[in-house]
Amino acid sequence: MQKKLYLCTQIQPITIFSMKRLFIIASLVMMTMTTQAQVYLDPQAPLEQRVQDALSRMTTHEKIQVLHAQSKFTSAGVPRLGIRQLNMDDGPHGVREELEWNTWSPARWTNDSIVAFPSLTCLASTWNRDLSTLYGRVLSEEFAFRGKDVLLGPGVNIQRTPMNGRAFEYMGEDPVLAGEMVVPYIRAAQQNGVACCLKHFVLNDQETDRFAVNVNVSERAMREIYLYPFQRAVADAHVWTIMGSYNFWKGTHCCQHDELLNGILKGEWQWDGAVVSDWGGVTDTWQAATGGLDIEMGSFTDGKVKEAEFSYKDYYLADKFERLINEGRIPMSVLDDKVARVLRTIFRTSMNPKKVIGSQCSEAHYEACREIGEEGIVLLKNGPHPQPLSKGGESEKILPLDLSKYKNVLVVGENATRSLTQGGGSSELKTLRDISPLDALRSHCSTLNAQCSVSYAQGYTSGRALYDHVDKVDPADNERLKAEALSKAEDADLIVFVGGLNKNHRQDCENGDRESYDLSFGQNELISQLAKIQPNIVVVTFGGNPYAMPWLPEVKALVHCWYLGSEAGTSLVNVLTGKVCPSGKLPVTFAKQYEDYPYVKYGAEAYPGVDKQVYYKEDVFVGYRGFERDKRQPLFPFGFGLSYTTFAYSNVTIKELGTERIEVSVTVENTGSVAGKETAQLYVTAPKNKAFPRPVKELKGFAKTRLLKPGESETLTMTIPRHALAFWNDVTHQWQTDAGTYSFLIGASSADIRGKVSAKL
Repeated sequence: MQKKLYLCTQIQPITIFSMKRLFIIASLVMMTMTTQAQVYLDPQAPLEQRVQDALSRMTTHEKIQVLHAQSKFTSAGVPRLGIRQLNMDDGPHGVREELEWNTWSPARWTNDSIVAFPSLTCLASTWNRDLSTLYGRVLSEEFAFRGKDVLLGPGVNIQRTPMNGRAFEYMGEDPVLAGEMVVPYIRAAQQNGVACCLKHFVLNDQETDRFAVNVNVSERAMREIYLYPFQRAVADAHVWTIMGSYNFWKGTHCCQHDELLNGILKGEWQWDGAVVSDWGGVTDTWQAATGGLDIEMGSFTDGKVKEAEFSYKDYYLADKFERLINEGRIPMSVLDDKVARVLRTIFRTSMNPKKVIGSQCSEAHYEACREIGEEGIVLLKNGPHPQPLSKGGESEKILPLDLSKYKNVLVVGENATRSLTQGGGSSELKTLRDISPLDALRSHCSTLNAQCSVSYAQGYTSGRALYDHVDKVDPADNERLKAEALSKAEDADLIVFVGGLNKNHRQDCENGDRESYDLSFGQNELISQLAKIQPNIVVVTFGGNPYAMPWLPEVKALVHCWYLGSEAGTSLVNVLTGKVCPSGKLPVTFAKQYEDYPYVKYGAEAYPGVDKQVYYKEDVFVGYRGFERDKRQPLFPFGFGLSYTTFAYSNVTIKELGTERIEVSVTVENTGSVAGKETAQLYVTAPKNKAFPRPVKELKGFAKTRLLKPGESETLTMTIPRHALAFWNDVTHQWQTDAGTYSFLIGASSADIRGKVSAKL
């Protein structure tokens, strides 16, 4: 008699003989499956082998499925083959709170609070590539911990106008600075197995009419200014995904632009990643299918169409595209190229065994947030004069603050208590904790032996942070708040005003540009009146854009903070009190008045556009390039930032490294009394060219010292490739380097040149 064996809850008996047969059959099946699947599921196999193997196993319908959204922030995988989906989420300053699967409503999780990191304008202000690496690493750790594969950021659109409501998400007005700072961020994030989705490609430089405006720009400006940081991210960081932009170029939406995506990005630059549409940025199946788009997200999700009227199969790259493939109107090779790009992204992220587990809200992340914020804060004034140029000798400096000397400190301003991690559009963040400037000041004063009293007056109100309209504020409320602040100022022996911009609509917020170059909510008048009552006044501003400062001569100090994230208060107070010596430098030019910006003289055609057409008539003369061409003195020049110490520059030398590179060195010495860091900036003046006018000078490199003690020095070396001296010839449609004498200028800012060497090249 055969023995019987029962397995768990099996009802039917299985004989040992039948078990052996089942085992043999199962083994053969498993061996067959392993043989069939060993390439695309083998993380050790070369990437392209995995991609091609997976591609060969997919049906046409499965290929179509991976090219469009299946929810608000995911695109499909191939369940039959064990190929995972892609989970995306907004950055670039932190992981957006979890939304419901198919709506824009919060999912109301209790474990999705994160660290808000400083804005990218703040990161750019550090001029510190090491901090960019740190930023990318810690941010991607939070994305990985939340199960995200694609980080929707960073952004490198050029800040050609101070009115751009989304400029705080970008890295300033200079393409070289943006390109240099974005590369370490991307490398660090992707090393952790999280793809960066660089945005917005390209010319998304204003929020006004962002869905409909057609940008008219010269080929030269397109190459030298607007495409440049994207090209650096492709060539030097090998960014894995790129997000298209809403606007038009040459009459076609950039999310489905054959010349831009297939011609330049994938063809000329030989990029192998996936293009992701901005949410709702696709408008036509044929253009999207043939124009280089790979993943379509957010179509019909702008709130204007009821969700019940469509499904994800109605997307432009869904059923409509599949019909074109099946009918033979579009070749299978077009579909396969898109799918291969998506598969690369999946294997690099969601199916990457080396992807980190990550962490969320760790103390190391808060420490990184604080450090980046401290180094990005820019000291703009510290003394009686409106425009010191960091050459020392200023008297009556009020900073750093010794709060033990003051009995009654009055903090005025809504931004002293307002959460600046909320609002702003898609970059809004749900944080576990935020340290406000007021709380941090009070905490610092509580540690002092002296009796330092800190009182607060809001001074003004701006209303709620709304995405699509400005919250109405009763003027009587602002008058009452102003009167309260002025009354309390009578008893103060120090005033710290904390204001600036915020993330309301028509301030620093997606979906709308600023309404005025002035500070809103009556701040200009309030600051001026406070300064008349108490001359010991320090003004602290937050915001992603420059602004007018009619009160600047009346205040003793001005500190600009951008947006500092969860550790805002700690970072600010550490700089105000001298625990940290400020070393931030401006990534944008601050004009005395709005009319001084290079594009303004060309009228509405240059911004915000006429009849949905905007013309970049300033051409390559964006930011400081235009100020210098027009001989307009800015209020604070590009690259400017004061310190609590002073620095001397010496021994500027130049050396050619073969035929490909040039090396410029400078010695920087701390000649002051406190430890500090300094950024040396390398500008180049090219030989004159009548046919193609060159800027007076252009940033080509920079280097930042370590923390130098008084009397210490460091030799900084900046190496630039010779091709960085080229300009784009839009007659021959190629880069051109003129022969002649080039001047290499070393400065503490674009307006403060400390050394010069020349070379005939």
